[in-house]
Amino acid sequence: MNIDKPKEFLVLKSGIWYTISHFLVKGMVLITTPVFTRLLTKDEFGYYSNYVSWLNIFQVIATLNVQATLVSAKYDYKRNFNEYVLSVFSLSALSILLWTIFINIFSKEMCSFLSLDIKYINLMFIYLLMLMSITIFQKKEQFFYRYKTTVIISMIITLFTAFLSIVLVMLFKNKIWGRILGSVIPTIIIGLILCIELIYKGKRVNIKCWNYALPICLPYIPHLLSMTLLNSMDRTMITKICGVEFTALYSVATTCGSAVSVINASLNDAFSPWLADKLNSKEFVKIKKVSYFYVGIFTYGAFGIMLFSPELLWLLGGKEYMEAQYVMPPIAMGAICQFLYTMFVNIEQARKKTLGMAIASAIAALINFILNSIYIPKFGYIAAAYTTLIGFMCLLFMHMFLVKIIGFSSVYNYKFFLFIILGMCFLTIGVNYLFVALKLRYLIIAIYLISILVFLPKPINIINTFIKHDKIN
Repeated sequence: MNIDKPKEFLVLKSGIWYTISHFLVKGMVLITTPVFTRLLTKDEFGYYSNYVSWLNIFQVIATLNVQATLVSAKYDYKRNFNEYVLSVFSLSALSILLWTIFINIFSKEMCSFLSLDIKYINLMFIYLLMLMSITIFQKKEQFFYRYKTTVIISMIITLFTAFLSIVLVMLFKNKIWGRILGSVIPTIIIGLILCIELIYKGKRVNIKCWNYALPICLPYIPHLLSMTLLNSMDRTMITKICGVEFTALYSVATTCGSAVSVINASLNDAFSPWLADKLNSKEFVKIKKVSYFYVGIFTYGAFGIMLFSPELLWLLGGKEYMEAQYVMPPIAMGAICQFLYTMFVNIEQARKKTLGMAIASAIAALINFILNSIYIPKFGYIAAAYTTLIGFMCLLFMHMFLVKIIGFSSVYNYKFFLFIILGMCFLTIGVNYLFVALKLRYLIIAIYLISILVFLPKPINIINTFIKHDKIN
């Protein structure tokens, strides 16, 4: 008799592939950035950067982030899930269309405000529409652990975008037009194909689904806008207070530290659907057991990023950026806090309690702004890494409190989480001293690498335990 592979095995396998996919996307951005800085003038590069900034903002407010509702709709619309998917996609499409009409009616004012030509704005909204079809399709596939399709789509778009963008920038006299066209054409082509797929499987649009989706996804708008501010406010304030040279140092360090965030996003793509399944079946004990392994692996990896901070900075930026090594430990610690609060956000999403997320994110962004205003003028750009860490830590504690309020505090071991936070805070401070004690740091790195080899069989044994448990049941 054939026994299906347990979901824990699929979570591990999909997590590995999501990580590879995310690193490919991030790596391609790092590889192509030096190419475009040489092909484009500073004004052209700045214009495209402004385009991307507004694209990120409109991706939050125009698309409505309806994909966030799929985590609960998978169970509430179990019998007609494809119809629900098409319905919320149509809701997002309607919002994008209304924004496009509004901007074109007031094109003169909006072009001046956005500092963008109307043709680029219109192309942006076509891109957002097709991007949403891809995002919703991939999110749906993730819930059924069909990771191969989502990974292949991400890789095709990433490689095609990088190649086409470089070619068009070299061919077009208007290099901005070439850069933007190259970045949107692959997404539009793939998105159009998947849009037809969503329509074919969904059959019809059910407007009643909109009433279900809107109360869940609308609070995401202030939440994600606040998170955007929390992640980008530092660079803006460093530029104004310290100057662009220090912004460059901080940016390179945050780019190195973003490797931790990539792992976070990759693992969460695999973990969140599994968590939703277990919450639905009330298997809280299994969630708690897996969370120890899940948190431990991520934290250990983040500590490795801290240890290798100087080497990572040297590879990405060179000797002139080495002083930014002191920024990386608090950035990595902030990523750990992001990872931990995401685990609580997953529960809030699954239980459709998203209003608290918006409030918590707004409070964290405000705390970060106030602390930046006070400490960057006093201690320089390095202070921004610690103020952001405090912002993320406050966000984590608020989400822990929110999950407790909705009655799911038993899902995770709060004392274990607090122990991890406290322990990693001490290690974050300690790593800074290791940067001047080279022999000691290399000794600890050697122990760290050996420990990875020694404890590598552990995850396999844990997965085998789950396999045996599921076979028995």
